Amino acid sequence: MSRRKSSLLFFGSLLCAALAPVSASPGEPQSASPSATQVAPAAVSPSPDAANLPASIRTAFHVRYVSGTSIYIDGGRTSGLAEGTKLVLKQNPSQPAKAGEDKALEPGVIARLTVVSVASTSAVCQVDATAREITADDVVTLPDDEVEKMVERNTLGNTRKYPMVVTFSEGDPLDEDVREALPRPPLPEINQIRGRIGFDMSFITELGQGGATSSEYGMAVRMDATRLFGTHWNLAGFWRGSLQRGSTPSQPTLQDLINRTYLMSLTYINLRSQWTAGVGRLFLPWASSLETIDGGYMGRQFSSNTVTGLFAGSTPDPTSWDFNPKGKIGGLFVNMHGGDYNSLHYSSTAGMGVNLIGWAVNRPFAFTENTFSFKRYFSLFHSMQIDRPTANPSTPAVSVGLGQSLLSVRVQVNPRVTLDMTDTYFRDVPTYDPTLVGTGLLDKYLFQGLNGGARILFPLHFTGYFTVGRSSDSSDPKSSLNTLFGVTKSNIWKTGLLVDARYSKFDSAFAAGTYSSVSVTRDLGETFRLNLQGGKYAYNSTLAASSNSFFVNALIDTNLGAKYFVENAFTTQRGGTQQYNQWTTTLGYRFNNRSSQRSLQRANTP
Repeated sequence: MSRRKSSLLFFGSLLCAALAPVSASPGEPQSASPSATQVAPAAVSPSPDAANLPASIRTAFHVRYVSGTSIYIDGGRTSGLAEGTKLVLKQNPSQPAKAGEDKALEPGVIARLTVVSVASTSAVCQVDATAREITADDVVTLPDDEVEKMVERNTLGNTRKYPMVVTFSEGDPLDEDVREALPRPPLPEINQIRGRIGFDMSFITELGQGGATSSEYGMAVRMDATRLFGTHWNLAGFWRGSLQRGSTPSQPTLQDLINRTYLMSLTYINLRSQWTAGVGRLFLPWASSLETIDGGYMGRQFSSNTVTGLFAGSTPDPTSWDFNPKGKIGGLFVNMHGGDYNSLHYSSTAGMGVNLIGWAVNRPFAFTENTFSFKRYFSLFHSMQIDRPTANPSTPAVSVGLGQSLLSVRVQVNPRVTLDMTDTYFRDVPTYDPTLVGTGLLDKYLFQGLNGGARILFPLHFTGYFTVGRSSDSSDPKSSLNTLFGVTKSNIWKTGLLVDARYSKFDSAFAAGTYSSVSVTRDLGETFRLNLQGGKYAYNSTLAASSNSFFVNALIDTNLGAKYFVENAFTTQRGGTQQYNQWTTTLGYRFNNRSSQRSLQRANTP
């Protein structure tokens, strides 16, 4: 008992010594002792010299990559950015607005952006409003109000005085107190749904002997939905299909074939998850050379730069080299990637799969796809497939070998001149639909062998491009010359119209011919869209019916008020195996679940 009392007395004396006031130094007045209910401050306010030092705040960020309405910049959480931060692209004083290249949205501002997703050293922004197209290497900055918020945040975190905290289990009270003092609106990308849905009616009149008129009723859907219902699922793309037909035309029209090239997919993208997936009409993100599939994929990320998974689906795209309406495809893949688009970036994919016709094996294959790029100055793409096609019963067996190889190299000599070189090889004959030759969607297949070209930006909004090469194939006894020449003129007479004209001549082992086309486009966002395209092509092949025909495709799309839209399209084709006129009218509804919020923000903006 005496030992316990002595221990208590010892600890009591220590406690009294700790609570005793500290005597003032000689010559200084003594301050009043704190009462028992007062708590000593744990952090002392910094000296005046330290308080006056400016905080290290980064206000300018470079655009690294542009994908649709998503802008990738080189600053993230470590630079003070957060979801909802506003950014602006300011006008360059050295480029007057009269040229149209640096037009201002408002005085001194070309575009306004909002950060929607943030990583440690990078971020993704959405474009709220812009006067021109945003490109890589543009510099976006923080507006004055965002800089003031960041300075206030840094000032609160560095100079506020907090009472001593003896222990806490989790979190940092200093940071939590600052965060609670700042407004936290919901992330703009969560459950954002915008798009439109319409119902169309089409009439097709076949010309010539035995011509008939048919009708077709369908639906068109355009969707851009992110973080559906607060999840990490996203739905984006365009789809147009038939719901009901009257008397069916003998062959699919040009517009029907183009509709099959559109993509729409539901994808799962979560930076905090090791899994990713997609379903719909889509490309395999890590191997676009496998063409479009109607199906899905699933992948698992085993490290920060390694993904492996599987894919399966049908092959509906009529621009595919081995297109077959009954075709199916499936396989496995592994991808390794690294670097960033602001310097050196690479991606390498390898895998194996099988191509089916119906449920019969047609072509087992192994594939690789590699891309390398350095900033915007150099890029290299190469894809390859090694396969063993199933031969017809009356033909000799085909051994394992190189089925196809696509090589593309691009070098930007200066901002106005870009050189490119391609080398294309296919062992098997193509099965794409030759009706699409005049649209330009098949150019990558028509030019076999080694080809080189350039794209040059001239003054007065002119752009010229050309490709020249010699086509050769293992079964072709001679080499032949391929040529393509084209010119683009934008902002004609300051109307915003863009005109593109091109001429192409191709000659290979499976087809020869020429085509020329002219297109006129005018796009005012979602308000008005005009697209006119006409062309003539001569296609001679031993693998398909030869044709010498021309076509015209016209489309006008405009809004009817704030909620509705109407689209009218006309297609005509003369010559060859098809001669017809097709009229299509679409009436639909536009929706955007954030439009009311944006209208309120604009109304409250002085």
